Amino acid sequence: MPGSRQRPYLKPSIYIIILVSLVSIFLVGVYVYPPRTSLLCYIFSSGCINGAFEQHLPVASRELTDEETAARVVMKEILKRPLAHSKNPKIAFMFLTPGSLPFEKLWHKFFDGHDDRFSVYVHASREKVPRVSPHFVGRDIRSEKVAWGEISMVDAEKRLLANALLDPDNQYFVLISETCVPLHDFEYIYNYLMFTNVSYIDCFVDPGPHGSGRYSERMLPEIEKKDFRKGSQWFSMKRQHAIIVMADSLYYTKFKRYCKRTNDGPNCYADEHYFPTLFHMIDPGGIANWSVTHVDWSEGKWHPKSYRNQDVTYELLRNITSLDESVHITSTAPRVMILRPCLWNGVKRPCHLFARKFYPETLGRLLHLFSNYTAV
Repeated sequence: MPGSRQRPYLKPSIYIIILVSLVSIFLVGVYVYPPRTSLLCYIFSSGCINGAFEQHLPVASRELTDEETAARVVMKEILKRPLAHSKNPKIAFMFLTPGSLPFEKLWHKFFDGHDDRFSVYVHASREKVPRVSPHFVGRDIRSEKVAWGEISMVDAEKRLLANALLDPDNQYFVLISETCVPLHDFEYIYNYLMFTNVSYIDCFVDPGPHGSGRYSERMLPEIEKKDFRKGSQWFSMKRQHAIIVMADSLYYTKFKRYCKRTNDGPNCYADEHYFPTLFHMIDPGGIANWSVTHVDWSEGKWHPKSYRNQDVTYELLRNITSLDESVHITSTAPRVMILRPCLWNGVKRPCHLFARKFYPETLGRLLHLFSNYTAV
């Protein structure tokens, strides 16, 4: 209109300036205060490959101590580095015994013909006993006294792992007791363990007095009660996890100091809690949460059921080898049974490769049945 002037339309320019300013402030903030998680990966990309924003260990809900930060850096590096390729990958069978190996003849039959695919290590805590089988002769390592329920049990397990790790061809590590027997032939067990991507470390939450009730607040801040786990000590673990056990001193020290039998509080048994808690905290997706070694706790006693000579039948062994669900029983009142399917690389399969506790008197019957029940 005559005598009037149109007002310039500046809104789009202003919005652009504001947007650019906000983005600039955000990027400067990220540079000055780097995020602790992979936020930029989420914003700018569907994933990061070998970059500064790679996946971290489980994010802590609190500020880590210097010792925790250092431990997590080491453990993260171990987990992300591919293992050196072995032309002859082997399983290390680590026998933890007071002295004798009553099933040495059975294990000899199990090992025979597979010399280049296994190693044997024996920790005899009370006495050195002459071995009969050539697979066991000269395989005793330096040993120390072991007391039931004490940290010395974990120390013996670590001693076995350390000796077995000296052989770079050992890729999988199985802890075996003197009362333990194989449930399958060597080929089956070798393939079951070597072609999986997890460690078979037993791990579950027991909210009762013999689970979380054993937790001590003196383990804080590194170990919180919500992370405290329980499980059988009879593990089968891959090499990366065995190296982590060797590298850990922080969490081990907590269990050494505060998980033990006491006169003024609940008893705590490190061999039932250290490995489950450690791997739940640092690599929960890397463990199966059950043990491939079967034990029968159905009697509800302090120790699992032991098998006498009359108990050992083809039907018993067939039933154990057919179990395809892991069983955990809480110490709550009333007790709760937790059943979970045993998944091998995502496929439901029988859970157990070994079983315990068998009395020495069962050796003859087991030798007689071995070829039949291991073929199940």
